[in-house]
Amino acid sequence: MIRVAINGYGTIGKRVADAVAAQPDMEIVGVSKTRPSAEAFVAAKREYPLYIADLGRKEAFDKAGLAVAGSVDDMLAKCDLVVDATPGGVGAKNRAIYERHNIKAIWEGGEKHEVAGFSFNSSCNYEGAIGRQFVRVVSCNTTGLCRIINAIDQNIGVSQVRATMVRRGSDPGGIKKGPVDAVVLNPVTIPSHHGPDVNTVLPDIDIVTLAMIVPTTFMHMHVLQMNLKREADREEILKIIEEHPRLGLVRGSTGITSTAEIKEYASDLLRPRSDLWENCIFEESVAVINGTELFMFQAIHQEADVVAETVDAIRAMAGDVKDGATSIAMTNKAIGLSPL
Repeated sequence: MIRVAINGYGTIGKRVADAVAAQPDMEIVGVSKTRPSAEAFVAAKREYPLYIADLGRKEAFDKAGLAVAGSVDDMLAKCDLVVDATPGGVGAKNRAIYERHNIKAIWEGGEKHEVAGFSFNSSCNYEGAIGRQFVRVVSCNTTGLCRIINAIDQNIGVSQVRATMVRRGSDPGGIKKGPVDAVVLNPVTIPSHHGPDVNTVLPDIDIVTLAMIVPTTFMHMHVLQMNLKREADREEILKIIEEHPRLGLVRGSTGITSTAEIKEYASDLLRPRSDLWENCIFEESVAVINGTELFMFQAIHQEADVVAETVDAIRAMAGDVKDGATSIAMTNKAIGLSPL
């Protein structure tokens, strides 16, 4: 069993913890919080041992009725690998701690590529993560871009990608964030960081991205255009999407035309937390113009799509499963990822 610690039990950390706990070859040794919170109570309900960075705050946890198993250092001493799901910028500072404990570590996409020196996507470069000490799982948007771009590139060839990210303003629980009644260019400059981030995984892809944020909490929406290296038709593209284990087609027959309806659909399917671990590609949007220009819309659930990738990264770094397709299938089965 791979013993996994989760440093930071928030939006991503709690989802990764549940996904890890569901795997047949992994176990959770503990999760960390900095203060008593709703997530800390959830961890207790899940029976995940709860650790805290500053034992001087233990009294606050005691008063809340939350049992503390020890310090983060105590948690790290018990694990083979830690997933750092702390807020962006904090994780990079934790690298020295992980080096001191001589353990493997995964960072999420809020950190820069340099923190680990290797950026990961299950479908693109699983084998490159085998046995590594440090790995960064790219952000939700980059994960979604890498999956679809690589799938088309491997099967047909992609000469150029142009993509616009219409990003959610906040996660559902982020009550302090906006914008309210605004579309904010984020950034105003072009390209956005997403294209260069894709290149940390797919260095040969010519990609330019633009981004904005809008007042919604459900999901991101991508407007994708790819120039293909050879002529293809719509049916070939749809077949590639259908055969990919983490690309989902939102069928036109469902009547779904919005992110709100996708989330409702996931809820009705009894997905945990209404999570969508796959790209949600609108079937009716897939179009091939002049034989070599591919267009589509895809929705990306910002809270969830990196979770499955993180589990695969754990397995690759442990080194027991050498084949990416095998790990993807194991992860998907354990978390219940089935076709939309």
